[in-house]
Amino acid sequence: MHFLLKLSGKLISLKKKTIAVMILCFVVLSATIAYALEPDTFNSWFNAFYWVMTTMSTVGYGDFFAATPSGKVFTIFLYIFGIGLLSLVIGKVVEAMGEIQRRRGAGTLSFHGTGHVVLINWSRKTQAAVDEILCYAPKCEIVIIDETGKHPLEQMEQVHFISGDASSDEILLKANIGGARAAIVFSDIRIDEASLVDGKSLLIISSIERIAPQVHTTVEIMQEKHIQNFRHVQVNEFVLSHDAVSRLAVRSALQEGNSEVISQLLSREHGDDIYEVPVNAGWRTYGEAFQALLLQGATLLSDRGDLGINRKLDQPIPPDARLYVVSDEETYRRIKG
Repeated sequence: MHFLLKLSGKLISLKKKTIAVMILCFVVLSATIAYALEPDTFNSWFNAFYWVMTTMSTVGYGDFFAATPSGKVFTIFLYIFGIGLLSLVIGKVVEAMGEIQRRRGAGTLSFHGTGHVVLINWSRKTQAAVDEILCYAPKCEIVIIDETGKHPLEQMEQVHFISGDASSDEILLKANIGGARAAIVFSDIRIDEASLVDGKSLLIISSIERIAPQVHTTVEIMQEKHIQNFRHVQVNEFVLSHDAVSRLAVRSALQEGNSEVISQLLSREHGDDIYEVPVNAGWRTYGEAFQALLLQGATLLSDRGDLGINRKLDQPIPPDARLYVVSDEETYRRIKG
């Protein structure tokens, strides 16, 4: 008994690759011995291999069994050691799966997918962003980077977590920032001073732009005076924190009904939405584009950030135009083709 306990202790401490090689050698050698002991029973080495596997797994179909005394002795040996080795393998597999799940929850696993969205700094706004992304693209994978040591949405399989400082190259590379579709930096709510919050966001966005300049970046800014600093590092989009909420509250109070319209445009879950549509080669002016889109059930809203194009209907559409419309998803997909 002492020998078996000592042996099992040594086996458990072995590396997974070593155990896998040992099991493979044991099975192959056992099949070879079984076939050598009873060639008439098994007829082929493969049948002996099949018998060893069914015996070790305790399935025991009974289609093959040892008939000679030496074969039966070997069967007893296989029962004692083979089943123990197989149990060891199963234990190691369960242990490995548990370790992967633990590391996933702790945020120490690297992400290797592409086309994902990276969200930086966890907060209620990040939670809302996750819901909005999955509403827009249910199959989109999301990577959250935060300095907490616990996955905030561990129950959601397509949401991955990286624990660490998002301004670090190592952490950004773990999130495969180079293969990301977009990155959104939210303000760190754990910092009280607004200037320090924007300073941290600027450091993070600078690292992203240096490592993966092709990735579309959006950053939340606490103070409007810092906008020029973020423009300097080539941020694609930025939003002023609390600015939209304040404006929406005032519009709701002074112009009843505005908030409902804006809320629909801010969320893909309810009502129509804003979409970018390709410029048709047959459209010469904004007016032609407006009428053509209107007939398809969409309203032309802007060219990039220019919301005044309805007063420029006779003007030609520039080559670099990016047209946005208000419509439902079905109409948008039909226009896009």
